Amino acid sequence: MATAGPRCRQGGAAMASLAAAEPPAPRAASRSPALGPSRSGGERRSNAADAAQDTQSRSVDFDYIIALLGDSGSKDLEKEQLKTLKKVIKHFENGFPLKDVAQITDILNLCAERMCEQEAFTEPLCELIKLFGLPFQKRKSSDEANYSVEVSQSITHLAYLMSLESSQVRIQICKSVVNFFNTELPGKLLSGYQPTSPNYKIRMAEIGGLAEILVLSLKLVENQLTEKLWVLKALQHLSTSEESCEQMVHVQGASRLCLCLNGADPSGQLLFRSSDILWNLLEKASKEEVVYQLRSLECVHALKEAFLELVFGFRHCDHQLRNDLLVIATLLAESPAVPLIESGFAKILIVLATCTEVKLHNPLVKGFKLTYSYEDFEMKKLLFNIIAVLSKDPSAAQLLNESHVIPALLYYVKQNQRSGFPNWSAAQYEELQLHALAVLASVAPLLVDKYLSCHANTLLLAFLEWCMSQDTFFGGGNSFHGKGGRGTKIAQMRYSLRVLRSVVALYDDAVTNNLCDQGAISQLLDILKYAADKYKEKESIALLDIQADILFILSVLCEDDNDRKELFSCEGIGMLVSYLKMDPRKLCSDTGHNCLILSALDCLWSCVIGCFLAEESFIEKQGVFLLLDLLAIKDNNMCHIILGILVEFSDNPKTVLHMSIWKGKRGRTAANVLIQLWRQEEQDLGVKRDQYGKIVDTKRPLITSFQRQQKVIPLPASCPSFSINEVAESIRAKIYLLFCKLGFQNLPGLSAKDVATLAIIQHFIDFKIGEVWSEISAEIKEEFRPVTSDERTLKLISEVSEYTGRMVLGLQIEALERQHHQEIQEEKEIYKELQATQIKKEMINKSWKNFLAQTSNYEALKKAKMHQKTLIEASRSKAKIHDAPENSTDIPKLHTTGCQKTSKAAAYSIHINTRTPAQLLDIEFY
Repeated sequence: MATAGPRCRQGGAAMASLAAAEPPAPRAASRSPALGPSRSGGERRSNAADAAQDTQSRSVDFDYIIALLGDSGSKDLEKEQLKTLKKVIKHFENGFPLKDVAQITDILNLCAERMCEQEAFTEPLCELIKLFGLPFQKRKSSDEANYSVEVSQSITHLAYLMSLESSQVRIQICKSVVNFFNTELPGKLLSGYQPTSPNYKIRMAEIGGLAEILVLSLKLVENQLTEKLWVLKALQHLSTSEESCEQMVHVQGASRLCLCLNGADPSGQLLFRSSDILWNLLEKASKEEVVYQLRSLECVHALKEAFLELVFGFRHCDHQLRNDLLVIATLLAESPAVPLIESGFAKILIVLATCTEVKLHNPLVKGFKLTYSYEDFEMKKLLFNIIAVLSKDPSAAQLLNESHVIPALLYYVKQNQRSGFPNWSAAQYEELQLHALAVLASVAPLLVDKYLSCHANTLLLAFLEWCMSQDTFFGGGNSFHGKGGRGTKIAQMRYSLRVLRSVVALYDDAVTNNLCDQGAISQLLDILKYAADKYKEKESIALLDIQADILFILSVLCEDDNDRKELFSCEGIGMLVSYLKMDPRKLCSDTGHNCLILSALDCLWSCVIGCFLAEESFIEKQGVFLLLDLLAIKDNNMCHIILGILVEFSDNPKTVLHMSIWKGKRGRTAANVLIQLWRQEEQDLGVKRDQYGKIVDTKRPLITSFQRQQKVIPLPASCPSFSINEVAESIRAKIYLLFCKLGFQNLPGLSAKDVATLAIIQHFIDFKIGEVWSEISAEIKEEFRPVTSDERTLKLISEVSEYTGRMVLGLQIEALERQHHQEIQEEKEIYKELQATQIKKEMINKSWKNFLAQTSNYEALKKAKMHQKTLIEASRSKAKIHDAPENSTDIPKLHTTGCQKTSKAAAYSIHINTRTPAQLLDIEFY
């Protein structure tokens, strides 16, 4: 196994510092004994084929070579050592077998020690190191796993040789590491061997911590440009692996590499390789850790100087590398801890971003010329992006204001031209325009005064008017910000409204008054109608965003101003009603309809409620019915705001009337919906109820699971308790207020369980008062012992609250028992109906059987006929009417042929026999 490495006078101290980073593992027993037959006889093998394959390897006696190199003495011994090393190099010119790597490492370390004493050993040492760049050779597939420990430790020792003060050795080590990534196979292989897999050495290098050692070796080659470039080249290859990147970061590799950016190098490779490795570290290692290492002022200065050198470069590669450094600077700017402003780097970037739009003679950009190439176009977008990142830091506000960022961004708020603008094509200008609008939405809230002084609202409203015009311009929609705007001006409209939304969201009176004075409400309603019509033609996310943004802007503009609300009600209420009629299935989709309906509800609250004319108009358009339809969907995101709106509307008598007559699906009433929402809210809050909805805890009927878990915490009088906060956070208080308007009696469509829940709702305020007093009592007893009178008062209040709970529980039980009794009575009635129906069926069957018997049995027929006559005679009156006229039953002038005149009784008999069984049954009962 390999030893810890050479120790010599020139490189011993540096070697020790490297070794301290990761001490080598203890030396293990060799897997291969001395193989030279002339010295030890070798180990005889039983298999002749294996012996033939191992002929070349057996010709090297490692024990002898290691012992020879360990000796020191005469010149002849030195010649013998060099001669032996040349034989070893010649023998393994096509690569080392895995089973011999441990012995080769021992030879390598001994050769390094000899080199410290004699320079003649430098060349053989370099040749041995060079062979490490070739693929290792294996005999069995399992050799890679079996010798993985030896190989990884061998690569570690190879890296430790960087401590030798030999430029030739260091460069050769780096070349060998670079060759790890070369997939070409050697021209000839040892007999019976095959090369290891292409990534085997890379995996072993990761295990051995090669990247970590090479980063530490940068300090050793700090003043040697050629050696430093080779080390960076090796690290550049290693940085393609995530594990190697993590190792580099572990030893502060990001900061070490950043300080290499400004080294003197005419070729430019130093800057290129260092920045490329930094890129890989940011992508493959922990970005937070890399940024943390680069946060020092020294690193930011190094990055700034490197960037300035490239900004004034003229080569294509300079421009590409400049953009790479700009991306790194953007990532650093996202961290407030990075001193980008203190170093002056931020000011340079902002001035570069605005110098072409705002013609200012700034010495920072003297000599800078934009070539309008593709790289310059990318740089422009990156500079805009870094302004957006800096705008998130309040400390950058002054710098952004001094650099005239707002006027520079407003330069793009003007109508596009099909031919483009000077130096930019139409597609490039459109992309810059949309990017500038997106950045303006981030910067404007930070610089409101500058925004207003530049008449930005006027420019944006005029730009929005152009967006709605029938201009021949059609957007390309190719960029990220142009998504959804191809063939239209939708993208420009979308980001212009986003700017207005960002400044309106500040609720600054100066901004809102400025917009309203320019007729923004009417114009925004026109744009809203335009976007809604376009969305009906073709659905898109951009149009949904536009509608949601306009509704929000209108909400802020009209809030607390009745004149503006009346202006809005002329056209806006019809739009709001159309949004409330949205298909409920769309609310469950991921296309943004949920956000749109929430924006519409917010706009309804701010632009309608509080203005009598607007409220009347909304109610007349069946707005209350639509709100209840939405409430019946039971969307948790909307319930709070819908109930709040209904509470505000409930002061209008028409609202209560509409709520009382509303009918939902399956005949549900408003009271039924509200009670179901109450039960669902209590279930979510963990309020204790039994299966019938009855009170379980009569002392604190409304307490939630969260309140039960909270310990008694004395709070100042200005701080609301958990019970008070719960009123604002849950929907129970809103439902209680609505029932106060609807009433608690004679509500249709309620079950017994609903009535039981309604009893709790009716006494909500009583229970809440008792709950607050319970908290007060607990807080007092936590810190003080109340006097007798106070304790008696607190006890009385508690008893009153508990009595109310027991009373409500009694009402619930009574309602449930009444319902149970009613169900039993209904069940009895149904049973009687079923019994009567069954009896009737049995009588019909009996009559039918009698009828069948009469048709098949003459005696039965005669008997039935006699029975009928008896019944007829019995039905006639026995009293004779005196002095009554006698009426003949004969029909005059009626003559019969071939038959006797039928008597009245016979005719009646024939008529009886032609009746149905059901008719016969009626006669029998008669």
